[in-house]
Amino acid sequence: MEHDDVDMTGADGTEAELDDMKKRLKEMEDEAAALREMQAKVEKEMGSVQEPSTAAGTQANREEVDSRSVFVGNVDYSCTPEEVQQHFQSCGTVNRVTIRTDKFGQPKGYAYVEFVEVEAVQEAILLNESELHGRQLKVSAKRTNIPGMKQYRPRRPNPYMGFRGRSPYVPPPFMYSPYGYGKVPRMRMPMRYSPYF
Repeated sequence: MEHDDVDMTGADGTEAELDDMKKRLKEMEDEAAALREMQAKVEKEMGSVQEPSTAAGTQANREEVDSRSVFVGNVDYSCTPEEVQQHFQSCGTVNRVTIRTDKFGQPKGYAYVEFVEVEAVQEAILLNESELHGRQLKVSAKRTNIPGMKQYRPRRPNPYMGFRGRSPYVPPPFMYSPYGYGKVPRMRMPMRYSPYF
């Protein structure tokens, strides 16, 4: 009986908390449903906007951006995007500077500069071999990457693997013994019946 009394007193106090939690849960479910509806609506609008611009459209857009961009090589590792922007400011209006980094966030030593005007690319190419932070920059027009096409680079021989590119010497086929390597045919007498031997 004592056990039942404890449950009853605990039930009155937790019932109010339980009702409160149910209300909060209902509110959260309503908010989640409203968010899903909003997200579906936004995705529908974005989908209708992006339907005409297929993969070919995005490729054309990428080519247009690349026609206004230059590749800058031999960039000093301590160089900031602002310094690169100031260096190319005389060529035209700089839209964006991207300094490529590795997975640890360290600069790779090259950057891309995107201009607003297409004519600025030719002006920027004139800055080839100009100095920034005491290093000669290599400036060239940015090429457009074609998805799925890797640039062919011939394999360099690995100095640690020996001469793998050269095939081993194989003598001409007539030099091989028909019986296997190092085997010499034994001459046998033909097996004939001879009763007197």
